[in-house]
Amino acid sequence: MSTFNRLIPEDFVVSSDSITATLWSGGAVALTNFYTSSNQEAGSSGDFYLNIYQSDPISATDAEVQFAIAYGNKQGSGSSWYNGAVPGASPTRTTYGQYRTLILGDENSDFVFGNITSSDFWALSIDRTRYKQSLFPGSMTLLLSGSGGVISLTDNSNYVSSIVFNDAGRVYQLVSGSAGTLYSGSGTDANGFSPSSGSYGYFLPDIGTILLNPLALSQSINLEPSRSSNSDGLNYQRLYNAISSSATSSFRLNSQETISSDYIFIRARNAEFNYSENPSYISGSTGEVIYNSFINNPQTFPTTIGLYNDNNELLAVAKLSRPLLKDFTKEALVRVKLDF
Repeated sequence: MSTFNRLIPEDFVVSSDSITATLWSGGAVALTNFYTSSNQEAGSSGDFYLNIYQSDPISATDAEVQFAIAYGNKQGSGSSWYNGAVPGASPTRTTYGQYRTLILGDENSDFVFGNITSSDFWALSIDRTRYKQSLFPGSMTLLLSGSGGVISLTDNSNYVSSIVFNDAGRVYQLVSGSAGTLYSGSGTDANGFSPSSGSYGYFLPDIGTILLNPLALSQSINLEPSRSSNSDGLNYQRLYNAISSSATSSFRLNSQETISSDYIFIRARNAEFNYSENPSYISGSTGEVIYNSFINNPQTFPTTIGLYNDNNELLAVAKLSRPLLKDFTKEALVRVKLDF
C-alpha cells in the first residue's frame, strides 16, 4: 500500500535526554591499573606529555590510551630549554600557553584556582575516544598520594548555585571529596578548598580536561613539581606516581551525552489506508477489487511507514514490529522516534 498524508506541525515533538555511561575502556567503573609506554616517553611527544593506559601497551593487546598527563609552567621552569640562547622557551612554557589559550582565550590571563593565582599546573586530558560529548560533573573521584598522605578529589558541581563559563565551556573547581561529596577537615575548609592555596584545580567537562593546582597539593599531601630552570623535572612522572602508587589507586569518572529525539506521530484514521495497490488485491487489467468482500469491507495490513520531503524523496523508513490490521472500524496512531 502506498498512500500519502501530509504531516502538520502538531505531529512533531522534540525531546532531549541526558545519557551517562562509564568512561574507561571495557566499561570499567574505575580505572585502577595505570601503565605508560617507554616508546612514547622516548619519542618527540615525551617532552610534553605522558600517555596513560589501562593495560601494559607492550604485552596487552587491549591496551588503549585513557588519558594524558602534562605539566605547564608560565616561566618555562621544570624542563630543558629548546635553545640555550633563548631562556625560558621550553616544553612546559609551550604547554602552559596552549592550555591558557584553550581555556582562558587570552595570553595575558592567569589561572586562578579558588582565590589564588598560580603560575603552573598539572593537566589531565581525557582521551577523546573515551567520551562522546562531555565528562559528567559530580562523577569524579581521583585519589592522589604524596609523602604527606592521600587525598581524594572531586568537583563542586553539586554545591554551586550558578555555573561559571569561559572559552572552554563550563568550569567547576576541584575540591576535597569523593563523587560529588565534599570532605572537610585538616587542610581544607567547609567547601573542600585549601585555604591558603586556593582550590585544587579546574574540572572542565566540555573539553575533557582536569587541571590540578600544585600549590594546593603541596600543602595537602606534599606533592610538588620541580620548578628548576633549564632542567627536566619529569613532572608528569611525579603526578603519574601520585596517581598510580597508592594501594587504593582509583580514578572514577563518567561521560555524558545529550541525545535529541524527534517524535513524529503518524495517524491513520478510520477512512484512510483501507485499500491496497498490491497486485493480489486489485486486477492489473481493470483496476477492480478482485474479492467482492473487500469492496464494502476492505482490510489491509500496513507494515512500513516512509517519511518523505516535499520533493517526494524518501528520507526515513520505520518498520512496525508486526503488521497492523486496518479497516473502516479501526484507527491507528504510530509514534516514530528519530535520534540525532
